[in-house]
Amino acid sequence: MPCAFYRKLIPLYSLINMLLVNTPTVPNKAITEVHGIARGSTVRARNVGSDLFAGLKNIVGGEISEYTKLQADSREQALQRMREDAERLGANAVVNVRITTSMVMQGCSEILAYGTAVTVK
Repeated sequence: MPCAFYRKLIPLYSLINMLLVNTPTVPNKAITEVHGIARGSTVRARNVGSDLFAGLKNIVGGEISEYTKLQADSREQALQRMREDAERLGANAVVNVRITTSMVMQGCSEILAYGTAVTVK
């Protein structure tokens, strides 16, 4: 019987190799089955420390790198959750991938990644 560490590697390996495209088809591949909509989301809030630094940065201008990193991390987490949802549905790819954001409340936003979970060969 394989160890627990090995069992955890198998799903991670399959998630890393899941194909994500923002087009309705995959070049040189045939969609053999459609599993439904795969989605993943995360809700993130700013913190006081970042807000203070951002206020100072706003005076002098330039990129607010703390917010850029927060948004980038949020996008990656939403995409990872979408991959996990697609895996749960039995897919090996997600087509028509889209990412959207919305403000939930002041200083708090949701990142949603979604697409069509499919099997391609």
